[in-house]
Amino acid sequence: MDSDLVQFGAMTVVLLIVLFYGGTFFVSTRIAKKRENADGYMTAGNKIGFGISAASMTATWIWASSMYASATSGYTYGISGPIHYGLWGALMILFIYPFGRRIRQVAPRAHTLAEVMFARHGRSSQLMLAGSNVVGSVISLMSNFIAGGALVALLSPFTFLQGVFAVAGGVLLYTLWSGFRASVLTDFMQVMAMLGAVAIIVPAIFFAADFPTAFTAGAGNLTNQQANFFSSEAFLHQGAPYIAAVLAYAIGNQTIAQRLFAVREDLIKKTFVTATVGYGAMVIGVGMLGVLALYLGMEPLGGDVNNLMPQMAATYLPMALLVLFFIMVIGALSSTADSDLSALSSIVMADIYGQNIAGKQKADPRVMVLVGRVTMVLATALAVALASLQMNILDLLVFVGALWGALVFPVIASFYWEKVTNRAFTTSVLAAMAIFIPVRFSWVPLTGAVGFVVDVLAVIGIGVVLGLMAFGFFGWKVARVVGVVAIVAAAPFAIGFLHDYATLSASLVAYAVSTIVCAALSWRSKARFDFSVIKDRVGDYDPGDEPQTATVGGEAAAPHSSRSADTSNGVSTPRPDDDQNPQPAPAGAR
Repeated sequence: MDSDLVQFGAMTVVLLIVLFYGGTFFVSTRIAKKRENADGYMTAGNKIGFGISAASMTATWIWASSMYASATSGYTYGISGPIHYGLWGALMILFIYPFGRRIRQVAPRAHTLAEVMFARHGRSSQLMLAGSNVVGSVISLMSNFIAGGALVALLSPFTFLQGVFAVAGGVLLYTLWSGFRASVLTDFMQVMAMLGAVAIIVPAIFFAADFPTAFTAGAGNLTNQQANFFSSEAFLHQGAPYIAAVLAYAIGNQTIAQRLFAVREDLIKKTFVTATVGYGAMVIGVGMLGVLALYLGMEPLGGDVNNLMPQMAATYLPMALLVLFFIMVIGALSSTADSDLSALSSIVMADIYGQNIAGKQKADPRVMVLVGRVTMVLATALAVALASLQMNILDLLVFVGALWGALVFPVIASFYWEKVTNRAFTTSVLAAMAIFIPVRFSWVPLTGAVGFVVDVLAVIGIGVVLGLMAFGFFGWKVARVVGVVAIVAAAPFAIGFLHDYATLSASLVAYAVSTIVCAALSWRSKARFDFSVIKDRVGDYDPGDEPQTATVGGEAAAPHSSRSADTSNGVSTPRPDDDQNPQPAPAGAR
């Protein structure tokens, strides 16, 4: 360990961890119920108010992993790295709300996106989306435990694994009993602490490192690309893959969907716009610590870039501010880790037990809550085991975002286009995955004809990504123009070299293939789906004890139940099967 680094004593670290997690556990006990409501455990009654929901969304995405990854991006790509990471990450939140409003309109009382896919298509589409959500949440949970372990190992006498166990145990302690309600309430406290800490810590490190003299003296440590604000390397390796991941994270991550279903429907736009601004400002600011480390010529301890941010803090902060830094990072990783646990529990409760084991009408709410708690324990154990591998956090986040690209078009189209079928959804996702994996890991040489095909598909993927973004805000006509113009404009520059950037090209190829296959199969379909039946098929599991949302949202929710809404006007609504329930086409329909 570098002798210049400030470290805590063992008792100091133990005291800080006990105070932090003891405090959050105490808060969670204040909202606990003797008999927990299953729907409250998953979505807090769908009526959370603006302040709590905006703070929760901000805290969930200002996680320790995004702080570490932003600093890594700044250290790797120079001054434009944190901009590419934080800006596109912020837009990831912003681009949810137009689609989120449609999703809530179609399924106002849902708990997971996969649950809605079951009502829309059937079991295979549901499990495919739920499976991808589980993979993403486990990786996210693991990366937060990695961040916690690195922090404890660097700032104390304890080892990496001891730090991982301490953080994992603390998060599980306060999340286990009340689930999502505990997550959103503690998020509010954590984001207030994080915002205050960043406003103090980042300027303090810059001044302690002799800013701006350090930037002048250390300019020679940067390559031409790192010194260029418009670096093509930073854009192609960091910015462009994150642009492609914007919609993928929105669709593939249950932590976002869970908050989308939890917030009051009329507050969706305000909540997500506020979270966009908070996330972008905070993460870009922290990422500048990586840029400063690059100018200073600092080498990450042990060659592990995950050590970079705590290393900067331990080098330049006095003990009092180092305590504040420690709490900031622990709060950041905890706010997302508890969200991942809540997301995983809701997936297993609603999508596995509720829909596929017991069935919607026979699901026992008490068993559902037990299933959710067991899921949290098992997920924590799995994430701790995987965290011991100490993988690169930035690489994990980019990979997951690219992987989810295969789901984006089929999921979004399923909420707007009545002709999308279960076969189109499933086939398109599997086809995209089958091509994404060998391209991402270079299992086949991307040269000659193969490289050309990959480039063409990637260019189509550019049109799909930008077209979908435009569609959310401006509708189909504008989206079509934006997509076509993007393809035509990008083709002369991208074809011939884009395959050299495996992460970016693989993500774009996943978008393109899933869109082409899904659109082709759906266009030929004669099915017409009636979206109004989804709200009858998806609703509360536990209507007998409506969640008290006033404690987390500022307003009490009006009693509402849709558990028995599987009938409408006395007529039973049929459950979807794996081939979907097509509706008769209206006269003159295409």
